[in-house]
Amino acid sequence: MEKNWMEMTPAEKRDKRFSDWLKNPGGFDNPAAEKAYNTRINRLADTLLMKKTDRVPVTLPVDNFPALYYGSTVRKVMYDYDALYTVWKQFLNDFKMDTLSGPGLVYPARVLDIVDYKLYAWPGHGLPINANGHQFVEGEYMTVDEYDALIADPSDYLMRVFLPRAMGALKAFSKLPPLTSLLGKPQALLMVAGQPDVQAAFQALADAGKEMNKYQQIIMRFGQEAQAAGYPSIRGGVAMAPFDSLGDALRGTKGVIMDMYRRPEKVLKAIEVITDFAIRNTIEQMNAMGGVMVTFPLHKGDDTFMSAAQFDKFYWPSLKRFILALINEGIMVSLFAEGKYNQRLERVKDLPPGWILWHFDQTDMALAKKILGNTQCLTGNVPSSLMCTGTAEAVKEYCRNLIKLCAKDGGYILTGGASCAEAKAENLRAMMSASIEAAAAKEYGKS
Repeated sequence: MEKNWMEMTPAEKRDKRFSDWLKNPGGFDNPAAEKAYNTRINRLADTLLMKKTDRVPVTLPVDNFPALYYGSTVRKVMYDYDALYTVWKQFLNDFKMDTLSGPGLVYPARVLDIVDYKLYAWPGHGLPINANGHQFVEGEYMTVDEYDALIADPSDYLMRVFLPRAMGALKAFSKLPPLTSLLGKPQALLMVAGQPDVQAAFQALADAGKEMNKYQQIIMRFGQEAQAAGYPSIRGGVAMAPFDSLGDALRGTKGVIMDMYRRPEKVLKAIEVITDFAIRNTIEQMNAMGGVMVTFPLHKGDDTFMSAAQFDKFYWPSLKRFILALINEGIMVSLFAEGKYNQRLERVKDLPPGWILWHFDQTDMALAKKILGNTQCLTGNVPSSLMCTGTAEAVKEYCRNLIKLCAKDGGYILTGGASCAEAKAENLRAMMSASIEAAAAKEYGKS
C-alpha cells in the first residue's frame, strides 16, 4: 500500500515530486523533440541529484538578451506581450540549450502602471527609455517605529501600511479596518468600502489582475510551445531569505544596518515572524503547483555586506530554518549567492547532502568545490563581463576549465555568475558548445 504524504520521509517526498516532474507530458512537435526533451530533463534531474550524466547541463544566462538581439527593446516587450512572445520564440528557434530560458522575468509594465508600483524603476518610468532592464528602488517603506505592528500582525501590517506605500493606486487601503476587527461586525469594512477612493483602489487591483492574466496567458503559451519543441524547465518557485525580506522591501539597506546595532532584538523577532509566514506560504504554493525546487536570490548575505558574526546571527539561522522546512517537504532548494561567498562556505556546509543547488556569482569555485562539491550541486561563475566583452574562444576556455574543476563525478550545471542581457550571441553558443565538446573529448569527469 502506498504511503500517504505525512508518512513519507523527505527523500520519499522528493522522489514523488521528481517522478511527477519527469513524467513525459506528451504533445511534442515531433519524435525528435520528444527524445530531446527526455534526454535533457533526465540529464538535469540526475545532475541535481549528484549523479553522473553524459555531459554537463547548460543554462544560458540570457536575461533580456532576446529583446535586444532581435531588434526590440526591453520597454517594448514589457508593454507589448505579443512582441515579448515573438522575440522569445525566435530565440527558442535559433539557440540550442538544455533548459528553457523563458520570458517570465520580464515584468508586465502595464500592471506596474495600473497599481503605480513604487519599488521598481523601468525603461521610460524612472529609467532612460532605452535601458536594458528594471531596477529595484530601495526605500524605507517600513519606519523604525513599526516593528511591533509587523510582529503583532504581519498580514494586517502589509495590507494597511506597506501596500499603500508600495503601490500608489492602493493608498486608500490605509483606511481599511483590521480584518480581525470584523468578527461579528462587518459594518466597518462596508462603510469604508463605499468611499470613492477605496472603491478606486479595489478597481485598480481588479484591473491589474485582468492585465496580469493577459500576460500570464502569453507566458504559459510560450512555455507550452517550448516544451513541445523539446525544452524542459525546472518546476518551482521563488522565495526570499527572511533577512532580505526585511532589509530589501521594508527597512531598506540603511535602515536594517542601523537596526542590527540599535535594536537587534526587534530585527530578530521580525525575522522570526517573517520566517514562519514564509515557510507556510511557500510550501502551500509549491504543493499547489507540484514544484520540485524553490530558488532564493540571496541579496544581503555576501562577504562584503555584513560581518561573519552578523551573518551567523541575523542571516543564516532563519534562512537555514526555512531551507530545512522545505527539505522536510521533499522540496529542493536553489541558493543564488550573489556577490562573493568565500567566507561563508564553511558556515553553510552543514545542510543535508544532495538537496541544494548553489549558484555562485563571484565565489572562488575551486574553494566551493572543495568545501561543498561532494555534497551539493554547484552552478554558475562564468563572469558577465566575459560574456559581454570577451571572445567566443575565451568563453569556451573559461567554461572548459570550470567543467574540469567542478564537474568530476557530476553535480555541476554550467551557467553565468549572473544573467547578462548584453551578452554576445556567439558567446552564448560558445557556452553550449563547451559542454558538448568537453563530453566528446572525454574531459568531463576525467580524473
